[in-house]
Amino acid sequence: MRVSGAGYRPPKPQLQIASVNQSPCGSAYPHLANSGRTRMSSASTKIVLFIDGPNLYATAKTLGFDIDYKRLLSEFQGRGALLRAFYYTAIIEDQEFSSIRPLVDWLDYNGYTVVTKVMKEYVDASGRRKVKGDMHVELAVDAMELAAQIDEMILFSGDGDFRSLVEAVQRRGVRVTVVSSIASQPPMAADELRRQADIFTDLTELRTKVGRDPSERPPPRERGEMHPP
Repeated sequence: MRVSGAGYRPPKPQLQIASVNQSPCGSAYPHLANSGRTRMSSASTKIVLFIDGPNLYATAKTLGFDIDYKRLLSEFQGRGALLRAFYYTAIIEDQEFSSIRPLVDWLDYNGYTVVTKVMKEYVDASGRRKVKGDMHVELAVDAMELAAQIDEMILFSGDGDFRSLVEAVQRRGVRVTVVSSIASQPPMAADELRRQADIFTDLTELRTKVGRDPSERPPPRERGEMHPP
């Protein structure tokens, strides 16, 4: 697990840079842009997953199912050479037990690279206490560092703030798939992000492959005992 702000960053993988033809419009695959089609990658395609944890959780919840992270990892391992699966989330400082902690611990021990940082509390102008803890910067930095060494970036988020990141990664010859949903009410995927992506996959299309009905959720366990989320 990596804690943001601790001054540690994992060593950059020494991979061969793939040759990808880039189009003048910025996207390496303009003919696939906004097509709404999913595309199975070849076994040699270098893939990295970037999961905006809170955003994916909210999208799945809106659609009425849970994410089975074991099945999710297996699904994308079958689509190419999965180099890494990043999961980003903020946690509350000094909280005796966080509901996100079992998930974070399980992911960390089961093939995911978990990146966390502590939420910051502040008081707004009206005197109300609020928390701030998005992981946009951390996700963007990791994506830019790896862009020259991968073929496909799969972004699990519908946040429109990532549109500029997607465009920047595409300019480096990387195909970008965005996974979110426009089937929900309201849509969870920002229109500008969906249009920028080379491929947009609605999370509803993956439900049978990576989803789990909330009724199948494991019963609560004793603190410290991990089980597949």
